[in-house]
Amino acid sequence: MLPAVVLANDDLGPEPASFEDLGKIISNILNIALRLAGIAAFIMIIVGGFQYLTAGGDPKKTQAAGQTITYAVFGLIAVIAAWFILLFIKKFTGVDITITNLDFNFVGF
Repeated sequence: MLPAVVLANDDLGPEPASFEDLGKIISNILNIALRLAGIAAFIMIIVGGFQYLTAGGDPKKTQAAGQTITYAVFGLIAVIAAWFILLFIKKFTGVDITITNLDFNFVGF
């Protein structure tokens, strides 16, 4: 019987997280949050418009619909301002946190 040759495997799995990965994580969270906020504002504008159409001349319902639309527009302005703040940070620090690096390679997909 001859001994079998055993080769060591240098692949120890994925590398541990580093400080650079923190920027990617923050970038992903901010981009997802900004997109969800923009979608929510758009949906609220539609809801406010529907409320206004179905108010039937009732002053309280009309006022509530107007407030919904107003708050949705202010929310949309806040989302756009947040995006410009991120671009401002990118311009002056060189840190690009507006790029999303999402990896959806889950088990089973």
